[in-house]
This record gives sequence, structure tokens and C-alpha cells, in this order.
Amino acid sequence: MATIETRSQHLCFGGIQGYYQHLSEIIGLPMRFSVYQPPQAKNHAVPALFFLAGLTCTEETFMIKAGAQRYAAEYGLMLITMDTSPRQTGIAGETDTWDFGAGAGFYLDATQAPWSQYYRMESYVTHELRQIILDQFPADPGQIGIFGHSMGGHGALTLALYHPDKYRSVSALAPICAPMRCPWGQKAFRNYLGEDQQSWRQHDATALIEDGMRAPDLLIDQGMDDQFLVSQLYPEALEKTCREASQKLTLRFHSGYDHGYYFISTFIGEHLKYHSEQLG
Repeated sequence: MATIETRSQHLCFGGIQGYYQHLSEIIGLPMRFSVYQPPQAKNHAVPALFFLAGLTCTEETFMIKAGAQRYAAEYGLMLITMDTSPRQTGIAGETDTWDFGAGAGFYLDATQAPWSQYYRMESYVTHELRQIILDQFPADPGQIGIFGHSMGGHGALTLALYHPDKYRSVSALAPICAPMRCPWGQKAFRNYLGEDQQSWRQHDATALIEDGMRAPDLLIDQGMDDQFLVSQLYPEALEKTCREASQKLTLRFHSGYDHGYYFISTFIGEHLKYHSEQLG
């Protein structure tokens, strides 16, 4: 069983907000994650919901900014989030740009050197961290969901599609829906995965659905004043593919909302309610 270090714990809406660190066997470096245990977890195992954060975020960002604990306590949901990449790997250039490298792991396992040595976020989330949560926290293994924002929305969609046995519910807020088509995704995929675009398809939600993969019913919220909507996110591509493939999708557009945590905090309660209903 993995040894985890408790960095801090805080009483929050009757539950415990904790921040932790451990030496990851998969990544080979220390990794940080955070867990909110709702008050119900004192008495029995509860449904668990993994949140994948966006570019530049850490294991703290969602827990501090989203206001999710209030709803998690109401619905009896455990919340788990993790850092968005390995840190301090020593790889040259890992901190040169904000949208690649440190803080931008894209929730995939890199296959190209030098990134492949440490950047293995897909395996970390779906195997190692999942097992830590099941072993050391009161999480119900039969009631696990996943959601995320932006790069993390991309991660939530692709991991739910590629690992359908692991997640019973999935949603996203302003996700990168077709990373093969946008500058963020192309930059990450080219460096992490190489030039073979067939391998890119395994990490693109729109392409995965085109290729026959299916997930539980999808819920996506998207702000209409999102500065990245046209250039990076491509929800219309995912919507078209879901319609043609009979993959159930609820895609809601909201006038006036941008890409940040003011948007997330506005709709986070609806997402936790959605997952509570799907996992119940």
C-alpha cells in the first residue's frame, strides 16, 4: 500500500478537506493530490468523483476556487483532484510556456523522449491514484465518476471513453473537445506522442466517438463569452459526432460566461447533482 503524507487538513461543511503527497511509482516523482471527504464518509463508503483541472492548475485550484465542497457535503460525494502534471522533472524547457510541460500533462501517457520518462498522467489517474483512493479513503469502488475543466474536461471525456469500466458518470465544463484540431492539443500531442496522428485519436474525445467508443451520458456546460471557445474548444465538433453516433450528450451554452472559475463556480452545483443522480 502506498505511503501518503498529509500536508494539511481542514474542517469544511462538516467534512474534511485534505491535501496529500506521495512518491508515485508510475511517474517516479512526488505527486500531490487533494481529497474532500463529506460528512457521510465518517459512517460509510461514499461515491467518489475525480476532478481533472485545466492548464496551469494544481491540486489546490479546484478545491479553493470552485465552491464544490458545499454541494459535495449535501450529496455525500467524495471529491478528488490532483496536480496537472509531474513537477521539477529536470526536463529542459518544461516551464518555458504555460500551455505545455509543467502544469499541462493533458492526462495522457507520453511516448516521446524526454517526456515519456515522467509524463504518464493517464496511468497515474486511472490506476495509481484511483487505487490509493480505494485503499486509503472511504470511497465506494462501484460508484466512481469523473469530470473536469478545459484541459481537464478533455481528460475527463477521453478517460471515460477509453476506460468505460472505471467511470459510471462523466461531465465537463468548457472542455477541449477536439484537441487534434486546436493549437493547445496539437502542441501537446506532437511533443508527447510524436507525429503519428493515429495515436492522437486515442486522446481526442471527438475522434474516439467517431471510432466507436462510448461513455455514459455526457453533460457539458460552455460559456458563450469564453475567450477560447472558437480557437481551442470545438464543442460543435463533439456535438455533431455525438449526434451521428447516437452518443447521448447534453450540451448547454450560457450567454456572458467566460472560461474561468467564476463560470465553474456558477454551475458546479448542477454538475455535482448530476453525478449524484448518475451514481446513486
